[in-house]
Amino acid sequence: MSIKILVVDDEELARERIKRLLKDNDRYKVCAEAENGAEALMMVERYKPEIVLLDISMPVMDGLEVAKHLSGADSPPAVIFTTAYGEYALEAFSTKATGYLMKPIRQEQLLQSLEQARSLNRAQRNEILDRHSENQTRRKHICARMRGNLELIPVEDVYYFQADQKYVTVRYKKGEVIIEESLKSLEADLSEMFIRIHRNALVAKERIVGLGKSDIGRVQVKIGNIDDRLEVSRRHVAEIRRFVRNK
Repeated sequence: MSIKILVVDDEELARERIKRLLKDNDRYKVCAEAENGAEALMMVERYKPEIVLLDISMPVMDGLEVAKHLSGADSPPAVIFTTAYGEYALEAFSTKATGYLMKPIRQEQLLQSLEQARSLNRAQRNEILDRHSENQTRRKHICARMRGNLELIPVEDVYYFQADQKYVTVRYKKGEVIIEESLKSLEADLSEMFIRIHRNALVAKERIVGLGKSDIGRVQVKIGNIDDRLEVSRRHVAEIRRFVRNK
Protein backbone atom coordinates (compact mmCIF):
# COMPACT_ATOMS: atom_id res chain seq x y z
CA MET A 1 0.00 0.00 0.00
CA SER A 2 1.26 3.47 -0.90
CA ILE A 3 2.28 5.98 1.76
CA LYS A 4 -0.18 8.91 1.74
CA ILE A 5 1.36 12.37 1.41
CA LEU A 6 -0.19 15.80 1.87
CA VAL A 7 1.53 18.61 -0.04
CA VAL A 8 1.14 22.06 1.54
CA ASP A 9 2.42 25.15 -0.28
CA ASP A 10 0.88 28.48 -1.21
CA GLU A 11 2.52 28.30 -4.64
CA GLU A 12 0.73 26.06 -7.13
CA LEU A 13 3.91 25.53 -9.16
CA ALA A 14 5.69 24.19 -6.07
CA ARG A 15 2.86 21.72 -5.41
CA GLU A 16 2.83 20.64 -9.04
CA ARG A 17 6.59 20.04 -8.98
CA ILE A 18 6.34 17.68 -6.01
CA LYS A 19 3.46 15.78 -7.59
CA ARG A 20 5.52 15.45 -10.78
CA LEU A 21 8.53 14.10 -8.88
CA LEU A 22 6.37 11.42 -7.26
CA LYS A 23 4.16 10.64 -10.25
CA ASP A 24 5.78 7.35 -11.20
CA ASN A 25 6.65 6.21 -7.69
CA ASP A 26 4.34 3.46 -6.44
CA ARG A 27 5.62 3.75 -2.87
CA TYR A 28 4.19 7.25 -2.32
CA LYS A 29 0.86 8.80 -3.26
CA VAL A 30 -0.16 12.46 -2.98
CA CYS A 31 -3.60 12.10 -1.37
CA ALA A 32 -4.35 15.83 -1.11
CA GLU A 33 -2.87 19.31 -1.28
CA ALA A 34 -3.42 22.61 0.53
CA GLU A 35 -2.40 26.19 -0.18
CA ASN A 36 -2.28 27.49 3.40
CA GLY A 37 -1.89 26.26 6.94
CA ALA A 38 -5.57 26.45 7.86
CA GLU A 39 -6.50 24.30 4.88
CA ALA A 40 -3.65 21.94 5.75
CA LEU A 41 -5.15 21.14 9.16
CA MET A 42 -8.49 20.30 7.55
CA MET A 43 -6.80 18.08 4.97
CA VAL A 44 -4.84 16.23 7.66
CA GLU A 45 -8.05 15.46 9.49
CA ARG A 46 -9.91 14.43 6.36
CA TYR A 47 -7.29 12.32 4.56
CA LYS A 48 -5.09 11.10 7.46
CA PRO A 49 -1.76 11.38 5.54
CA GLU A 50 1.29 9.62 6.96
CA ILE A 51 3.65 12.38 5.76
CA VAL A 52 3.12 16.11 5.25
CA LEU A 53 5.41 18.16 3.00
CA LEU A 54 4.93 21.54 4.65
CA ASP A 55 6.04 24.94 3.38
CA ILE A 56 7.31 27.17 6.19
CA SER A 57 6.26 30.56 4.83
CA MET A 58 2.53 30.76 4.00
CA PRO A 59 -0.40 33.17 4.46
CA VAL A 60 -3.16 32.66 7.08
CA MET A 61 -1.05 30.22 9.11
CA ASP A 62 2.61 29.38 8.53
CA GLY A 63 4.18 25.92 8.61
CA LEU A 64 5.54 26.28 12.14
CA GLU A 65 2.12 27.03 13.57
CA VAL A 66 0.68 24.07 11.65
CA ALA A 67 3.33 21.89 13.27
CA LYS A 68 2.31 23.32 16.64
CA HIS A 69 -1.29 22.24 16.15
CA LEU A 70 -0.28 18.84 14.77
CA SER A 71 1.86 18.19 17.83
CA GLY A 72 -1.30 17.97 19.90
CA ALA A 73 -2.82 15.20 17.77
CA ASP A 74 -3.07 11.63 19.07
CA SER A 75 -1.34 10.25 16.00
CA PRO A 76 0.37 13.06 14.07
CA PRO A 77 1.86 12.61 10.61
CA ALA A 78 5.58 12.92 9.99
CA VAL A 79 6.43 16.43 8.78
CA ILE A 80 9.05 17.51 6.27
CA PHE A 81 9.47 21.29 6.01
CA THR A 82 10.11 22.88 2.63
CA THR A 83 11.57 26.36 2.20
CA ALA A 84 13.00 28.69 -0.40
CA TYR A 85 15.23 30.45 2.14
CA GLY A 86 18.93 29.89 2.58
CA GLU A 87 20.54 27.89 5.37
CA TYR A 88 20.87 31.02 7.54
CA ALA A 89 17.08 31.09 7.87
CA LEU A 90 17.05 27.61 9.39
CA GLU A 91 19.44 28.30 12.26
CA ALA A 92 16.54 28.61 14.70
CA PHE A 93 15.25 25.15 13.85
CA SER A 94 16.55 21.72 14.75
CA THR A 95 18.30 20.16 11.75
CA LYS A 96 17.89 16.75 13.38
CA ALA A 97 14.20 16.85 12.53
CA THR A 98 12.37 14.67 10.03
CA GLY A 99 13.83 16.85 7.33
CA TYR A 100 14.09 20.16 5.52
CA LEU A 101 14.02 20.42 1.77
CA MET A 102 15.37 23.47 0.01
CA LYS A 103 13.52 24.69 -3.08
CA PRO A 104 13.76 23.88 -5.89
CA ILE A 105 13.31 20.37 -4.53
CA ARG A 106 15.38 17.63 -6.15
CA GLN A 107 13.95 14.16 -6.59
CA GLU A 108 16.86 12.41 -4.90
CA GLN A 109 16.60 14.64 -1.82
CA LEU A 110 12.82 14.29 -1.73
CA LEU A 111 12.91 10.49 -1.79
CA GLN A 112 15.65 10.39 0.82
CA SER A 113 13.62 12.61 3.19
CA LEU A 114 10.46 10.60 2.60
CA GLU A 115 12.28 7.38 3.36
CA GLN A 116 13.59 8.84 6.60
CA ALA A 117 10.14 10.15 7.57
CA ARG A 118 8.32 6.87 6.98
CA SER A 119 10.71 5.05 9.28
CA LEU A 120 9.75 7.16 12.32
CA ASN A 121 7.48 5.71 14.95
CA ARG A 122 4.69 7.66 16.66
CA ALA A 123 6.79 8.72 19.66
CA GLN A 124 9.56 10.03 17.40
CA ARG A 125 7.07 12.04 15.31
CA ASN A 126 5.61 13.59 18.46
CA GLU A 127 9.06 14.48 19.76
CA ILE A 128 10.05 16.17 16.51
CA LEU A 129 6.83 18.16 16.25
CA ASP A 130 7.19 19.28 19.86
CA ARG A 131 10.74 20.44 19.15
CA HIS A 132 9.60 22.44 16.13
CA SER A 133 6.70 24.00 17.97
CA GLU A 134 9.05 25.22 20.70
CA ASN A 135 10.87 27.30 18.10
CA GLN A 136 7.81 29.42 17.49
CA THR A 137 7.35 32.44 19.73
CA ARG A 138 3.59 32.05 20.00
CA ARG A 139 0.67 30.79 18.02
CA LYS A 140 -1.73 33.15 16.29
CA HIS A 141 -4.83 30.96 16.18
CA ILE A 142 -6.97 28.66 18.27
CA CYS A 143 -8.15 25.60 16.38
CA ALA A 144 -11.75 24.70 17.21
CA ARG A 145 -14.44 22.40 15.85
CA MET A 146 -17.72 24.06 14.96
CA ARG A 147 -20.59 22.28 13.28
CA GLY A 148 -18.27 19.46 12.27
CA ASN A 149 -15.68 21.72 10.66
CA LEU A 150 -12.33 23.00 11.88
CA GLU A 151 -12.34 26.75 12.44
CA LEU A 152 -9.46 29.08 13.23
CA ILE A 153 -10.08 31.74 15.86
CA PRO A 154 -7.51 34.58 15.90
CA VAL A 155 -5.96 34.72 19.36
CA GLU A 156 -6.41 38.49 19.35
CA ASP A 157 -10.20 37.96 19.21
CA VAL A 158 -10.28 35.91 22.43
CA TYR A 159 -11.53 37.47 25.69
CA TYR A 160 -10.80 34.52 27.96
CA PHE A 161 -10.39 30.76 28.34
CA GLN A 162 -12.30 28.95 31.09
CA ALA A 163 -11.79 25.30 31.97
CA ASP A 164 -14.43 22.77 33.00
CA GLN A 165 -12.92 19.33 33.59
CA LYS A 166 -11.22 18.21 30.33
CA TYR A 167 -12.78 20.92 28.15
CA VAL A 168 -12.03 24.62 27.79
CA THR A 169 -14.54 27.26 26.75
CA VAL A 170 -13.14 29.95 24.47
CA ARG A 171 -15.04 33.24 24.78
CA TYR A 172 -14.31 35.44 21.78
CA LYS A 173 -15.78 38.19 19.63
CA LYS A 174 -18.26 35.97 17.80
CA GLY A 175 -19.44 33.96 20.79
CA GLU A 176 -17.96 30.91 22.44
CA VAL A 177 -16.76 27.46 21.52
CA ILE A 178 -15.42 24.44 23.40
CA ILE A 179 -11.97 23.02 22.66
CA GLU A 180 -10.11 19.97 23.94
CA GLU A 181 -6.96 21.67 25.09
CA SER A 182 -5.59 22.25 28.57
CA LEU A 183 -5.26 25.66 30.19
CA LYS A 184 -1.69 24.69 31.02
CA SER A 185 -0.69 24.38 27.36
CA LEU A 186 -2.58 27.56 26.44
CA GLU A 187 -0.86 29.45 29.23
CA ALA A 188 2.55 28.18 28.12
CA ASP A 189 1.92 29.32 24.54
CA LEU A 190 0.16 32.59 25.26
CA SER A 191 1.65 33.91 28.50
CA GLU A 192 2.56 37.23 26.88
CA MET A 193 -1.08 37.94 26.04
CA PHE A 194 -3.05 36.18 28.79
CA ILE A 195 -2.90 36.17 32.57
CA ARG A 196 -4.18 33.49 34.94
CA ILE A 197 -6.79 34.76 37.38
CA HIS A 198 -7.97 31.42 38.70
CA ARG A 199 -6.98 27.77 38.38
CA ASN A 200 -9.78 27.52 35.79
CA ALA A 201 -9.37 30.79 33.86
CA LEU A 202 -7.00 32.79 31.66
CA VAL A 203 -7.99 36.31 30.58
CA ALA A 204 -6.57 38.44 27.78
CA LYS A 205 -4.49 41.15 29.43
CA GLU A 206 -5.65 43.87 27.08
CA ARG A 207 -9.31 42.98 27.71
CA ILE A 208 -9.18 43.57 31.47
CA VAL A 209 -10.65 47.00 32.22
CA GLY A 210 -10.90 46.87 35.99
CA LEU A 211 -11.90 44.96 39.11
CA GLY A 212 -15.17 44.63 40.97
CA LYS A 213 -16.84 42.44 43.57
CA SER A 214 -19.57 39.85 43.40
CA ASP A 215 -22.68 39.88 45.59
CA ILE A 216 -20.83 37.77 48.15
CA GLY A 217 -17.71 39.95 48.11
CA ARG A 218 -15.47 37.91 45.78
CA VAL A 219 -13.04 39.86 43.58
CA GLN A 220 -13.90 39.76 39.89
CA VAL A 221 -12.28 41.06 36.71
CA LYS A 222 -14.26 43.32 34.41
CA ILE A 223 -13.79 42.56 30.74
CA GLY A 224 -14.20 45.22 28.07
CA ASN A 225 -17.04 44.97 25.51
CA ILE A 226 -18.81 42.06 27.26
CA ASP A 227 -20.81 41.74 30.47
CA ASP A 228 -19.00 38.63 31.72
CA ARG A 229 -17.37 38.91 35.15
CA LEU A 230 -14.87 36.25 36.17
CA GLU A 231 -13.89 35.47 39.72
CA VAL A 232 -10.28 35.94 40.81
CA SER A 233 -9.06 33.26 43.20
CA ARG A 234 -7.51 34.32 46.52
CA ARG A 235 -4.18 32.96 45.31
CA HIS A 236 -4.13 35.37 42.35
CA VAL A 237 -5.79 38.47 43.84
CA ALA A 238 -2.57 40.31 44.75
CA GLU A 239 -1.03 39.69 41.33
CA ILE A 240 -4.15 40.80 39.48
CA ARG A 241 -4.47 43.94 41.60
CA ARG A 242 -0.87 44.84 40.75
CA PHE A 243 -1.49 44.16 37.09
CA VAL A 244 -4.58 46.38 36.95
CA ARG A 245 -2.87 49.12 38.95
CA ASN A 246 0.16 49.17 36.63
CA LYS A 247 -1.75 48.75 33.40
